Formats: sequence, structure tokens, C-alpha cells
Amino acid sequence: MGYSDELDRKGREKKRAKLELLQSIALLEDLSDSTSCNRIQEENGYMARFDVAPPKRGLKRRKLMKRNVAAQMQEFPGLRERKKARLRQQIIETAIRLFRKRGYEKTRVDDIVKILEISQPTFFRYFPSKDAVLRDVGRRGFECIAAHLKSELSTNAGTGERLRRLYHALALEAEADRPLWKAVVLSGAMDPVRSPEVRGAECIVAGLLREILAQGQKRGEITSSFPAVHLAEFMEALYHTVVRQWTVDLTGPHNLTERVDSAVEFFLCGVKP
Repeated sequence: MGYSDELDRKGREKKRAKLELLQSIALLEDLSDSTSCNRIQEENGYMARFDVAPPKRGLKRRKLMKRNVAAQMQEFPGLRERKKARLRQQIIETAIRLFRKRGYEKTRVDDIVKILEISQPTFFRYFPSKDAVLRDVGRRGFECIAAHLKSELSTNAGTGERLRRLYHALALEAEADRPLWKAVVLSGAMDPVRSPEVRGAECIVAGLLREILAQGQKRGEITSSFPAVHLAEFMEALYHTVVRQWTVDLTGPHNLTERVDSAVEFFLCGVKP
């Protein structure tokens, strides 16, 4: 074999190696499951176009992998989502500790971010204000009330006993955490007018209370002269008024549980059949 033949052979091998390399690159870049990949090669003054079709088996395997990854992402939250949820909860817990220790007025967003060692822009990505943190507390408060109401509905007790037990338990819980409830009241976190975010939870509570009162009307235990929806509004207004006055000592220092018990008795006297 002459020297020129050897050069021709090496040239053909070089072209074949380049073509195989281009085919491999095309397959690796075929992330969008396209049926062909185009490569333009310039060599010796001319342009050559190669259409490379990925193997069908590889395409099916990639599609299967994508489906598996998508299913896992739906089943398990990603690392970033878990970190965001964890930081959000840390912000809430830190703010609650400060509200209990310093009070609503003396707790600032700057205090919260310093403890967590985050920036204020990071805080505001989760909550627009410190009041927004308390709205989450208010939503949980309504969920707690709803749990108590459901518990009472599961019993065969009379309407009076249900209401006395319900509001007495709520008053005890509020008394045990007065600084936090003061912050909730001052921020309007459980006021569905000022905090639209809690309207859904408040509606659930109102519906459960109406059910208790409607059952009392059917049993003849309370008056049917007024719709149950009105009676529920009256009872809720009494309770929230007493709690608001207690949190800020509007009527002077007093025992919340005793005042709530009196409010319930006043209501029951007014709704006798």
C-alpha cells in the first residue's frame, strides 16, 4: 500500500470517527424526544448534512424515566419546597415566641429576621407583615374551635350543656395564652372582615354552631322564633366581645372564664322557648 493510499485510508477513518461523534452528541442532546437531530459539518470546502434518528428503545426508555420522575415529584415535594415550608414554619414559631414575650406592639419584623438570620426581603416573600403571621394563628384558632364543635355534635348532651362546655373550654385555652391572644385580637387575625384569609375557617365554625342550635330547636330546648343562623351570630358576637375586652382590659382586669360562663348563661336565658 502506497503512501497516498495510507493517507486516504486515514482520512476515511477520521471522517467516520467524526460522524460517530456527531451521532453520539445528537443522541445526548435529544432531550425533547425529537425524531431527528441535524448536524452541519464543514470539511474540505463543502457542507454535509446528517439526519440522526435516535433508537426507538432509547426513546421509550427516556419517556418511561420522565414519567417515573414526574410521578415521584408529585408524590414527594422537592428539596426546595421542603426548605420553603420549613422556613415558613420557623418564621411563624419565632414570631409567636416574640409575641408572647414582648407583646404585639413591641414585636417588629426586624426582630424576627435577626433571630432567624434572614433578610427582610426573605421574610416578605412569605408574609407581607407581622399581622399576616398572626392570621395563620387565627386560622388555626378557628380550626381548634371547629374541633370542639364537632366533638360536641358527636354527643347526646342537651344544647345548654353543649354550649356551656364548649365556651368554657375555649375560655380556658385563651386564658392559658393571653399574650398571644392579645396579639391576635389587636391584629384582627380572627376578624373575617379585616382578614379575608380566615373567612373559610370562620364559615365552617359558624355552620357547626348553627347545627347545634338547630338541633336544640328540633328538641324544643331553645326558641324557634328566630332562625338558627341568627342565634349563632348572637352567641358568637357575645363570646368574641368578651374575649376582646379581656385581652386589653377594656373593662378592667377580670377572669375570662367567669365572664364567658356568664355570657353563655345570658344567651341561654334569652333563647328559652
